[in-house]
Amino acid sequence: MKRLALAAFAALVLAAPAAAGTPGVTKTQILIGGTGPLTGSESAYEPVLSGANAYFQYVNAHGGIYGRKIVYRYLDDGYDPSQTVELTQQLVEQDKVFAIFNTIGTEQSLAIRQYLAQQQVPGLFAGTGAAGFGGPWTIGMLPTFGGEGAIYGKRIAATAPGAKIAVLYEDDTYGKELLAGLQSGLGAKASQIVGTQSYTPTEATVASQVLSLKATGADTFVIFALPTQAISAIVTADRIGWSPQEYVSSVSIDPAVMKIVKLNAGQTAGDGAISTAFLHDPTNPTQQSAPGVVLYGQIMKRYLPHEDPNAVAHLYGMMAAYALVDALRGAGRNPTRASLLAAATHLKETNPFLLPGITIATSPQDHHPIGSTYLVRYGNGYWNVLGKPLPTG
Repeated sequence: MKRLALAAFAALVLAAPAAAGTPGVTKTQILIGGTGPLTGSESAYEPVLSGANAYFQYVNAHGGIYGRKIVYRYLDDGYDPSQTVELTQQLVEQDKVFAIFNTIGTEQSLAIRQYLAQQQVPGLFAGTGAAGFGGPWTIGMLPTFGGEGAIYGKRIAATAPGAKIAVLYEDDTYGKELLAGLQSGLGAKASQIVGTQSYTPTEATVASQVLSLKATGADTFVIFALPTQAISAIVTADRIGWSPQEYVSSVSIDPAVMKIVKLNAGQTAGDGAISTAFLHDPTNPTQQSAPGVVLYGQIMKRYLPHEDPNAVAHLYGMMAAYALVDALRGAGRNPTRASLLAAATHLKETNPFLLPGITIATSPQDHHPIGSTYLVRYGNGYWNVLGKPLPTG
């Protein structure tokens, strides 16, 4: 496994002495902090946090980071950006964490970006693909939303040149960047978007928006929504007898999401939907022998025996934790926040939880670690990989 791009850089970081009293670092542990929705409408993302923590426990059981145990303190922000800010300040100023890791949500991540830069605290591998998140002290994790949207636009333009397209999108940075990417990918065919409807994250149902979009006569339905609203959109379309070609943004394709769709709609609901994926899917029979999936199963059984292994959000958390472990090792035996940031911006790794052909790579100029993804289609109870990885920029 390649941990850093340049051996000389690794040697430099390893040789750098730690500043006295580095926050969160003792002789025996490294304290990392983060926030996410442990409760509330978007609590489907809770496994991202517990999955990451399980991977850290696995690493600790195998010697930790140069003998130090990773302690991951994550707090419930209820998916409320104002709570994200308050709790992140608590983690930095009161709990004295070494770094902020795995913040869930785009508006949540953007809300703390400036604060982390002012405090010179690394904010690593946040759950966002927003173009503007990457900053001097912050790094996202998801492929860029604009790049994902463009992939859908290009596919629609190539496979259904006469499509009439309806779009449901979240009324924030996440949804707007996906929509802009879709329009860019469609190019001259962007005028074939015959209707758009937005929603706010506090809306648990989007039934009225789906009814309005059906009325446009669209035969293609693009769903740029979080899990709760994506479920509502697919279920509503099925119940009102609307059967367009569906596209679903990648943050909402966890097998647990599709299971809820099936329980609340017909058994064919969601079949044929298109999305993108960069993670292995442990529920997919074609991927169960992959080393990352085998490792995932072992970690779930040992450290999360009472949680659902079919919730792939756990695996996403492990993927992000794997990248952080690489960065922590690259930060050296006497790490500082500066050496951690330096390591995190010089990553080049093959992450076992990612699909083949997708790597994690960063540079001081590129704070978007995942630069490609696969198209996938839903059928026979799981998402099937199509073709080769496509660049997301």
